[in-house]
Amino acid sequence: MKQAHDLAIIAMRGCEKIAGEIEYYLREWRPNEGHQYRLPTSCPRFGTGEGKGVVEQTARGRDVFIVADMFNYGITYQMYGMPNRMSPDDHFQDLKRTVGALGGKARRVTVIMPMLYEGRQHKRSGRESLDCAIALQELENMRVSNIITFDAHDPRVQNAIPLSDFDNLQPTYQFLKALVRSYPDIRFDKDKLLIVSPDEGGMGRCMYYSSVLGLDLGMFYKRRDYSVVIDGKNPIVSHRWLGSDVEGKDVIIVDDMIASGESMIDVACKLKSMGARQIFIFTTFGLFVAGPGKFDEAYKSGIFTRIFTTNLTYRPDEITSREWYCEVNMAKYLAYIIDAINEECSLSEMFDPYKKIKQLLAVHRGRA
Repeated sequence: MKQAHDLAIIAMRGCEKIAGEIEYYLREWRPNEGHQYRLPTSCPRFGTGEGKGVVEQTARGRDVFIVADMFNYGITYQMYGMPNRMSPDDHFQDLKRTVGALGGKARRVTVIMPMLYEGRQHKRSGRESLDCAIALQELENMRVSNIITFDAHDPRVQNAIPLSDFDNLQPTYQFLKALVRSYPDIRFDKDKLLIVSPDEGGMGRCMYYSSVLGLDLGMFYKRRDYSVVIDGKNPIVSHRWLGSDVEGKDVIIVDDMIASGESMIDVACKLKSMGARQIFIFTTFGLFVAGPGKFDEAYKSGIFTRIFTTNLTYRPDEITSREWYCEVNMAKYLAYIIDAINEECSLSEMFDPYKKIKQLLAVHRGRA
């Protein structure tokens, strides 16, 4: 029998919209509870930029879920009279302040951090800091019970907190659902569609798509110049294709994020030169750190057809208004996760959406 506990949702700054959508679904599923799930909090700042966390209602005995976007650069605060954009470090400090303000009174604290803070600094190369591991240990030491993230750059970072719950979820089903809704004529046949990983690091997620959909898989090998470091990374010298013939096929490129987008556009250009028809890009986190300009040019040149990305991180209007942009809304999925954890239910089906994908394909093929 399900055992529901008194539930509270805290939306960190910049997460108010998606938290509101999550609350909408919870209230629809639990009409008898008849109360607000949102727990009001704030993180006011002093003039020097120092801050504090404030919880404005009691959380004693409640099951608290904190939704936090570490990469919302659209939020500012005043520092010495000047506006200062919040960095991931600022967001993480506010998250810890909020957990601290709960004072250990909550029954359980779950942090939903869709894009893992410092997730790309997950391993040490030479004399470097292990920021992601340190951050996870800090949350564990503050008695955070569960950490939920999506498409972690390297999920093995959970080894830093082996005795804590760390759930790494994939939005595979949601992406495919958005694709068939936007392109009802898409054909999931080997001779019509191909899954492509832009590098060797993304093969894991692409192998799942390939296996579940019964499609062939290809990969680009990134050759880097390890003698040079630019913007914290070794520049890519070239992409080399490893896979079957692309001529006349639609292609789905799957990756965890788009940062500047240079690598993704280069991959799409090479696929187009090899005869690819429509090119769809699935990326969990569309950061677009260099703006939309390069993607506008590539889209006008017919290099790619559409970019599908989630609403799990901040996207300014200049991105969401683009013709090539298609949003994959994850609010309902997050509501399912919160509902299941709160009622002490298994998350197994959410980890592996195999059945739901097969049902989606059956319905789609029946309509085609």
